[in-house]
Amino acid sequence: MTELKIDVTGETCPVPLVELRKALRKASPGEIVEVVGTHPASKKEIPMAVEALGSELVDVDEKDGVWKIKIRK
Repeated sequence: MTELKIDVTGETCPVPLVELRKALRKASPGEIVEVVGTHPASKKEIPMAVEALGSELVDVDEKDGVWKIKIRK
């Protein structure tokens, strides 16, 4: 299974969500997209948007202010 990684560290809304949407469009069904960032609002927004985008939230992890969110298309 391939993983698509997007790094939006230092970016603020709406950039992380826009980049996630682009990545999900490119991803194949079942593929994992990992988003890495630092913006606290995006950490809340992305999981809420995942369902609306028809994808599945796999994991949310945060360490030292950097979060990683994994989404399965």
